[in-house]
Amino acid sequence: MQISGAQMVIEALIAEGVDTVFGYPGGAIMNVYDEIYKQDDFKHILTRHEQAAVHAAEGYSKASGRVGVAMITSGPGFTNAVTGLADAYMDSTPLVVISGQVPMSLIGTDAFQEIDAVGISRSCTKHNYLVTDAKDLPRVLKEAFHIAATGRPGPVHVDIPKDVTAQMAEFDYSIELELETYKPHVKGNPRQIKKAMEAIAKSKRPVFYLGGGIINANAAYEVRDLVHKTGIPAVETFMARGTLSHDDDLLISMLGMHGSYAANMAMSETDLVIGLGARFDDRVTGKISEFAKNAGIIHVDIDPASISKLIKADYPIVGDVKNVVNEMLELCDQVKSEKYKPWRETVRNFDELHPLAYHEDTDRLKPQWVIERVGELLGDKANISTDVGQHQMWTAQFYPFSRPRQFMSSGGLGTMGFGFPAAIGVKAASPEKTSINFTGDGSILMNCQELMTAVEQKLPVINIILNNNFLGMVRQWQTLFYDKRHSETDLSVQPDFVKLSEAFGGIGYRVKTKDEFDAALKDAIEKDVVAFIEVIVERMENVMPMVPSGGSLFNMMLLEKKEK
Repeated sequence: MQISGAQMVIEALIAEGVDTVFGYPGGAIMNVYDEIYKQDDFKHILTRHEQAAVHAAEGYSKASGRVGVAMITSGPGFTNAVTGLADAYMDSTPLVVISGQVPMSLIGTDAFQEIDAVGISRSCTKHNYLVTDAKDLPRVLKEAFHIAATGRPGPVHVDIPKDVTAQMAEFDYSIELELETYKPHVKGNPRQIKKAMEAIAKSKRPVFYLGGGIINANAAYEVRDLVHKTGIPAVETFMARGTLSHDDDLLISMLGMHGSYAANMAMSETDLVIGLGARFDDRVTGKISEFAKNAGIIHVDIDPASISKLIKADYPIVGDVKNVVNEMLELCDQVKSEKYKPWRETVRNFDELHPLAYHEDTDRLKPQWVIERVGELLGDKANISTDVGQHQMWTAQFYPFSRPRQFMSSGGLGTMGFGFPAAIGVKAASPEKTSINFTGDGSILMNCQELMTAVEQKLPVINIILNNNFLGMVRQWQTLFYDKRHSETDLSVQPDFVKLSEAFGGIGYRVKTKDEFDAALKDAIEKDVVAFIEVIVERMENVMPMVPSGGSLFNMMLLEKKEK
């Protein structure tokens, strides 16, 4: 039976088991939206900005582990969505983003709302398509979902001209995929795995370096087994928070620019780095020539291009981290946990010397306390999203994450405005969990229009705005490295966040004390509607520890100790 290209899009989404689509309609994608109106197999959530649609799809994907789907129109609809595509690409988040395009006959004529979407998206997608014939749509859409979810996950962009969505053609989604040039290597080389395990058995001060690829591969619980069976301490990257539970004795903490003293010193003193699903990015390594310079490097990653890109691997293993870890578990007998007892004691001493801490020595609330308090009150019952800035780093440092896919944030691209729409997607994916977005007074204004989306869709996201009247992270750098020249970072002129939330139909709170915060959070959870909790926090608080840009991990700026 022949159906239209627009109908094919709907049938493909149904065949892929999609239950939620985020999007914003327009002229070039109108035929597809007409078909969305006629179906009830999946829910469409209308965001109020195309960037927010893609971020919401990211949040949905990060929380659920499924491919997120966003749909947008041509021209400015697509260019608005590019930030979300780039964000998903950097963080290896599987998405399929479908955009409308002007009719084939108008491509290249500077038509109304025409833009070279495929050309623009080429550098920030895993793959992209311009579909020029409706008969190709079933194959293209099936390939798009397969490519997005397999290998190193990522966003795939499908651009469909309006006349192609109106064409009639046969729809057959049972076709087998034939991708000769795309065959991800999912099984690790057994000989390399054996060598890696032998190196672990010989080492005296090994460290597991856990990356976000573990979360993407749904390998967290296998990694927990490996860590516990070997007795080797582990550090997590920002993107890997929740791989080990916060109360795991073998978890040191997060490492990197704002990692803990213990984590960074362990990485500096180790004799063997066991990298699992991590890409050794600059925020982790600091000065490359000084990074773990006395250590051998085991690097497990499904993306061969990531291995030895920055740090040369002595034991490179290309493969799906879940498969590789399962094979490592089978060879664990040669690794004797008791051998590492002195090393574990050394790591504990690092932590006791300079623990992650803050001083409650001001009249205003400390942002770290707010994050810790939410952890105490909600813990595992909440999914946590963040925007980008100081609040993001404090959340990674101080929230007690206990499971994978509990923490959703913008890592590689560092996108302000990510948090709120992502938290909407998270709530859509996991309605049984409280969806918390830790944000700043700068970030929240970048997509605050999504209050309307949350109200309309009855998605009660709780936004905790840590308000220091500054663009905080930039201000911190200006304070420390630019002789306190706070150029264009003072955000003292602000809206009334309580009234802003109420204007959209949400609720708002402005709190200055611990008791007020507890009461506001309790009330927001009970009211079950989107909320802004504006918390007035210490203005000049800095995120510590901090490794200056280009510095060595062991040369950290630390929290000054208070005299007793």
